[in-house]
Amino acid sequence: MIKTNSSHAFQCMNGLHSLRTDGKLIDVRIEAGGATFNAHRAILSSCSPYFSAMFTGEMKESENPSVTIHDIPSHIMEAILNYCYTATISITEDNVQELLPAACLLQLAWVRDVCCEFLKSQLCSSNCLGVRSFADAHSCPDLRDAAHSYALKHYLEVVESEEFLDLSSEELVCLIQSEELNVQNEELVYESVMKWVQHKVPERKSELPNVLEHVRFALLEREYLVSRVSSEPLIRQNETCRDLVDEAKDYLLLPEKRSQMGGTRTRPRKPMGSNEMMFAVGGWCSGDAINMVERYDSVNNKWKQVASMNKKRCGVGIAVLDNFIYAVGGHDGVSYLNTIERYDHMTDYWSSNIAPTSVCRTSVGVAVLDKKIYAIGGQDGISCLDFVECYDTGTNSWSSVRSMNSQRLGVAIGVLDGCLYAVGGSDGVSPLSTVERYDPKSDKWANVSPMQVKRKHLGVAVIDNVLYAVGGRDDTFELSSVERYDPRNDRWCSVVAMNERRSGLGMCVLNNKLYAVGGFNGNSYLKTVEWLDTVEHQWKNACAMNHKRLGCGVGVVNLPN
Repeated sequence: MIKTNSSHAFQCMNGLHSLRTDGKLIDVRIEAGGATFNAHRAILSSCSPYFSAMFTGEMKESENPSVTIHDIPSHIMEAILNYCYTATISITEDNVQELLPAACLLQLAWVRDVCCEFLKSQLCSSNCLGVRSFADAHSCPDLRDAAHSYALKHYLEVVESEEFLDLSSEELVCLIQSEELNVQNEELVYESVMKWVQHKVPERKSELPNVLEHVRFALLEREYLVSRVSSEPLIRQNETCRDLVDEAKDYLLLPEKRSQMGGTRTRPRKPMGSNEMMFAVGGWCSGDAINMVERYDSVNNKWKQVASMNKKRCGVGIAVLDNFIYAVGGHDGVSYLNTIERYDHMTDYWSSNIAPTSVCRTSVGVAVLDKKIYAIGGQDGISCLDFVECYDTGTNSWSSVRSMNSQRLGVAIGVLDGCLYAVGGSDGVSPLSTVERYDPKSDKWANVSPMQVKRKHLGVAVIDNVLYAVGGRDDTFELSSVERYDPRNDRWCSVVAMNERRSGLGMCVLNNKLYAVGGFNGNSYLKTVEWLDTVEHQWKNACAMNHKRLGCGVGVVNLPN
C-alpha cells in the first residue's frame, strides 16, 4: 500500500522558512536595496529560473557567499523571498509597479501573472494608457492588450485624462486608427485629436497630418466638415491636411464617385460592445402589471417587441447571467410572486423551470456576483424584507446568506470590487439614504457613507469603477437628481441631473453609457429613455420605448455579430 502525506510539502516549506528566519543552514545571502537577506540556494533555484542559472551554472555567483541584485528595492526583495518559501505574496496599489518588474527580472511567472491580473482589475480611464505603456516596457502582452482594449472602449473618458494629453503621436494613432474605437460619431475623434494638438501646438502641429490621416472625415456631418473643420487655422495652414478635408468633401458631395473612394477613411467603425442590446422587461402600465418585453438597438436607435414573459410582473428584479435574462419575483397585479423566468435571446423564449425564491418579493433588488444571482430585500405583501438569498445555476437552488442590517423595499443594487452595494430603498415607512455593502467572503454586511439624498425606487449602475444612484423618490417628490459613489474615498458627490424626474426607473450600462429607462415623473408613467454623456456632462434623449413602464426591469446581453 502506498500512502501520500498531502501536507508534507507545506510542512517542509514551513520548516525551511523557519530555518531561514532563524539564520540556520544558510548558504547564500542576497543583497538588495541596501539590505541583506538569508536564503538557501536550492529553494531559490527551484522557484526562479534566474536564480537556477546563477547558482547551477558557471557564473561567479555560484560560489560567492553573497549575491547583489540590482534595481530591486529591499522591501520588494523581502516580499519575493517570502513568496519563495511560503507561496503567498501581497499585491497592492503601492507595490505592484515595483513588484512586477522584479518578478519579470527574476522570472517568477506566477507572481508576474498575478500582478498583471491585479492591474487589470484596477484599470480606469485615468490610468489605462499608463498601464499600457508599463506593460509594453515589461513585455506583458496580455496586460497591454487589456489596457489597450479598455482605452478603446472608454475612449471618451480617456480623452479627459492627463495621460491622454501626454501621448506621443504614435500612441495616439494606435488608438484612433482602430476599427473598435468606441465613439458615437467621428466628430468626437476629430475633436480629441485637436485637443491633443492644442496642448503643445509648437511641437505637435508638424505631426498633425500624420495623425489626421486616421480621422475618418468622410463620416463627419457635412455642415460640421465645412464650417468647423475647413475653417480650423491649423488645417488651413497645411496642404496635406487640406487634401484630407477635400477628399472627404468629394465623398460627401459627389456620391456617384464614392465607389472609387474606398478604404478605411470612408468605412464606419465597429466599436467593441456595439453588439450589446438592452431589454426592458415587464412593469406597470395603464392600471395593470404587464408581461411585455422590448429590445433596444442602440446602433439603429430603435425598440422592437420580443417574446412576452409567461407572467405579468411589476417591481421585477432582473439579472443577466451567461447571457440569459432572469426575471425574479414582482407583482402580477393581484399577487406577490416568488417565481422566476429565464429568457434566451437566441430562441426568443421564456422558460419557467427555474427554482422559485423562498419568499415572495416585489420591488426587489437583484444582482449577479461570482456567477450567482442575489435577491435582496423587497416586500412580500406583509412586511418589508431584509432577507437575502442567492441562486446557483448548477444546482437550480436558492440558499440564504446574511440578511441586511436594514429592511429595504425599492432598493437598488450595484456590484463593485467584488461586493454588493444595497443602496437606498424604504424601510416600509420612510425612504432611506443609507447604503450597505456585502462581502461574500466574510458573509457580512457593513454600512458605508450614506447618499446625500433619501431615495426609494431609484436606479443604480456601475461604470468606470464608480457607482451611480439615479432618480427615485424622497419623502415628497420624484427625483431627477443623480449622485455617484467612489469606494476609494467612501464619498458621494452630485453629478448632473436627468432631464426628467423618474422613480421606479430601470437602469443599466449599455456600450459604456449609463441609461435611465421609463419610470414615473409624479404625474404620468414614462416611456422615455435618456443616457448620460460623461464628456459633455449632460443627459441626452434616446429613442422612447413602445410602452410606458413603471417598475420595469432592465438587462443587457451580448448578441452575436
